[in-house]
Amino acid sequence: MSNSGSPTASGHHDHEHTPLCRSCGAPTTAPTPAPWSGTSDSPPPAYRPIRLPAINAPTNTAAIVLSPVPQPLPVPPAAPPHAFQVPTKRIASPDDISRFHASVHGRHFLGFVAALSASVHGRKLSDPLPSPPSPAVSALLDLVAALAALVASTPPLPHTSRYGNPAFRLWHEKFTDSASELISRITATASSPADLAGAEVELAPYLLDSFGNATRIDYGTGHETNFAAFLYCLARLGLITEADYPAVVLRVFASYLNLMRTLQDTYQLEPAGSHGVWGLDDFHFLPFIFGAAQLIDHKYMKPKSIHNPDILENFSNEYMYLACVAYVKKVKKGPFAEHSPMLDDISAVSNWKKVNSGLLKMYKAEVLEKGGLIPSSEVQGGLNHHQKFTMIHENTCVMRGLVVQRCYSDWVEKYIQKVIFPIGLKGFLCVCVARRHTYSVALQILGTCNFLLSLCIT
Repeated sequence: MSNSGSPTASGHHDHEHTPLCRSCGAPTTAPTPAPWSGTSDSPPPAYRPIRLPAINAPTNTAAIVLSPVPQPLPVPPAAPPHAFQVPTKRIASPDDISRFHASVHGRHFLGFVAALSASVHGRKLSDPLPSPPSPAVSALLDLVAALAALVASTPPLPHTSRYGNPAFRLWHEKFTDSASELISRITATASSPADLAGAEVELAPYLLDSFGNATRIDYGTGHETNFAAFLYCLARLGLITEADYPAVVLRVFASYLNLMRTLQDTYQLEPAGSHGVWGLDDFHFLPFIFGAAQLIDHKYMKPKSIHNPDILENFSNEYMYLACVAYVKKVKKGPFAEHSPMLDDISAVSNWKKVNSGLLKMYKAEVLEKGGLIPSSEVQGGLNHHQKFTMIHENTCVMRGLVVQRCYSDWVEKYIQKVIFPIGLKGFLCVCVARRHTYSVALQILGTCNFLLSLCIT
């Protein structure tokens, strides 16, 4: 017989499942919550991440980690006779970039950067050079000193903008006027100067693009790479040898870096194509590579030492990496991990050799292979198949209602001004449909537009 309905069983059931008060032991009950109503109640709180995803954070981290470390390679010499020509733009698409990196000089240019890095392992800026500076290195130092003297004679002009003091255009104009003469002093140091007659026409574009853009008054890693390309050209011509590499980095490039910091501070140069907080630096990349190489096998300083202000203060004048970190901390405010998360993450790496190899891989992936820096011209002649590097920036500009991603190659600016503006966007699209083969490249550029405010601009 079942006793499930008896008072005893019922009381036992209530005692087992009903919560009791801790004070008096009496059963307690809680009211059932009313269901949520979208008309009378506010909606439940939505989850928000602590830090929103970065727009321009590196997305190919895995590819960078798995890629091989660029190794030092000898620079293939350019044998005379030379037929120097003004560089013309040949590379304008991702496929062209891939072909460039697969080419002989694409590989050797990156190998040249790796060789410069390897030449300063464990060397301070003040260390004696393994060999006296060659005449070409001395001429390069004179070139940088001459440009620094132009800064003193070209003071900044009063202006209200945050970036871009117009006096930089005056400085760059003086630089342009003297570029050929400065280059001729370098080529005159060759064992046979007659073989390098006319080399200025091919070397000048690299040098002129090494110190920023006079129109936009900006500077970035593309301009820095132009200076590396200029040095590569000198190495191809035999003016710089492997014995000069330590002097090129510790003397020439260090002087170039100091001059660029002076230009950036004096004329408020705008960062060109900066990755913001997700970049190493708003302006430079190579000094981090060379600076990490300097610190390889250092007994006391580790990557995490960048967080020690005493080390930065006492050794930033000896190691380029520490000098760059000190400059970043000077110009940027707030917690270091917030305004420079990439550098903060690198400081957790165990040794400088890994930092150096990782930065070389990152330089190839984030600078040389990005749309932000396109090797955009291939030249024939004395420096056969050299590449001319120009910038395509990520910032935008408004042109008569059309907000487009700015492409700063010269022919694109001329094309927009002479073709799109007179006939309007609607007419331009009609022309592209009628002559799609001729204007296929222009269609690709328009395809990168962020958005169109008007479909008919007249």
